[in-house]
Amino acid sequence: MRIPGMRPIVVFLFVAVAVQSSAGALGNQGEAAIERKTCSATEGVRIVYSASGSGPVALVFIHGGLANRTFWDEELRGFASRYRVIAPDLPGHGESGSNPQKWGIPEFGADVRAVVEAEGIKRAILFGNSLGGPVAIEAALLLPGKALAVVGVDTFQRLDYAMPPEQARERAEAFRRDYAGNMKQMVRELFHPDADPAIVADAERRMAGTSPETAYRLFLSLAGYNPAESARRLQVPLLAINGDLYPTDIAGNRQIKPDFEVLVMKHLGHYPMLERPGEFNQLVAKLAERFAK
Repeated sequence: MRIPGMRPIVVFLFVAVAVQSSAGALGNQGEAAIERKTCSATEGVRIVYSASGSGPVALVFIHGGLANRTFWDEELRGFASRYRVIAPDLPGHGESGSNPQKWGIPEFGADVRAVVEAEGIKRAILFGNSLGGPVAIEAALLLPGKALAVVGVDTFQRLDYAMPPEQARERAEAFRRDYAGNMKQMVRELFHPDADPAIVADAERRMAGTSPETAYRLFLSLAGYNPAESARRLQVPLLAINGDLYPTDIAGNRQIKPDFEVLVMKHLGHYPMLERPGEFNQLVAKLAERFAK
């Protein structure tokens, strides 16, 4: 079943640069050990997160809605030689607890802050894919003096957007009723039609482990949330590394956050870290070096 109006919702929820390859800039991929760690966050919910590497600056990678921390495995390995690299599972996703009383992007931001504080991180660059982008903004607001920048990953196409309550409930009910079917439809809309079928199937497989109840509560929690309100209060740079599947409203975003920047990866969908990890990591490396100074 096709959900009417799904496309703009996908931009919000899971809401050209030529780069010369230089493997040395990212360290020796595949050699860094990835630790599985836990901490207690909002309302005592257990957060499971992956960690690797060391350094005076941390790169914190936040997954999108219905995804999990494994979407960032290439980054956990690739940047461990120079940075502390962290990737949490948000509540209800991956291995983290699914028992918070209140769901929402601000609450997820508090969960990310709990991970940063549990790690004793003093300086961090926050990366967020899709829904993880607004979560990164909320976390940065809770980490004054520690957050150096927020970088969205295929998100912030339009900062000033709020999902109407009736639309949020419609999505919630649809995913609760037929999670597998709506997931398959949604994932197809997150890639260009000629994307590698194996990568599309892998993304769907990873997201299939998220429960229908999490999808239901997540969609309901988005009703009325507008990232523009928090973006206006952000005191650190706000950027995005976006694919070109959905256009980014640069002028509109700069009315909200005048320093907003976007790097567009040509012919790429919603998960650049899965489709073209080498090219994506080169952009991450450049931004990390820029803000870690």
